[in-house]
Amino acid sequence: MTTKITTLIENSQGEHLALRTEHGISFLIEKDGHKAIFDTGQSGAFIKNAAELNLSLSDIEYVVLSHGHYDHSGGFRSLTEVGNAFTLVTGKGFFARKYATDGVSYEYLGNNFDADFIASLGIRHRVVDAPVTEILPGIFVLTAFPRIHPDEVINPRFVLETESGFTPDAFGDEVAVAVETKEGFAVLLGCSHPGMKNMLSAARQLLPAPLYAVMGGTHLVEASGESLEKSVVYLRDMGFRAVGVSHCTGRVAVDTIAKTEKGFFRNTTGHALIV
Repeated sequence: MTTKITTLIENSQGEHLALRTEHGISFLIEKDGHKAIFDTGQSGAFIKNAAELNLSLSDIEYVVLSHGHYDHSGGFRSLTEVGNAFTLVTGKGFFARKYATDGVSYEYLGNNFDADFIASLGIRHRVVDAPVTEILPGIFVLTAFPRIHPDEVINPRFVLETESGFTPDAFGDEVAVAVETKEGFAVLLGCSHPGMKNMLSAARQLLPAPLYAVMGGTHLVEASGESLEKSVVYLRDMGFRAVGVSHCTGRVAVDTIAKTEKGFFRNTTGHALIV
């Protein structure tokens, strides 16, 4: 059967001008009669976009949230008003209180709900910490990414609030999703805080078939010069046939990748990969 991955919301506007955009990302995965959501953007706008695209979200089986930042989990509350007969999947430490700091002040970037909210609605919550977990036939969640590329360093402005104070956020909660298609695996990235190369290297090692596509956020918005060049070369050498990186990839990186990737497409709100 056909596998379809629709970008329900993204930073950028596509040709369908009735769709809303925002700084965030959300994917609808439809595969072999199953449906799953990966990330929910920062608001409920992705739900309105689904309606504009004539896509039902009432029969979602799984919701996977890539990490506990508002632009990936902020729409979850709105989704529970559509229905809650799904299982929520997160990485370990998802509910830690996440902040950004400039060295003087702190700005909360975390979730707008907690474990008690989920429990109050009777929503099943599955925490994954194994490197790879199959949640539906042909749909896998990846986490615990080995940090094998030393040049991929997390920005120290990201911190966690703990009882003893603030500590660096290593983003141990971050997960990715891999969807099996007839052409190979499509890897969906939320923000790639552990490093795009670290995450894709793990995917290539863990998954039983070649990697066909990559979509989503790479956090290359903070990369420049030699660092950006290394990442672009790495992505090219991976041999993806479809590349739809966006969101926190940043305009400079997206434009650079567009020049080197034959299978590049501008993954704006409303685009779909159908394989």
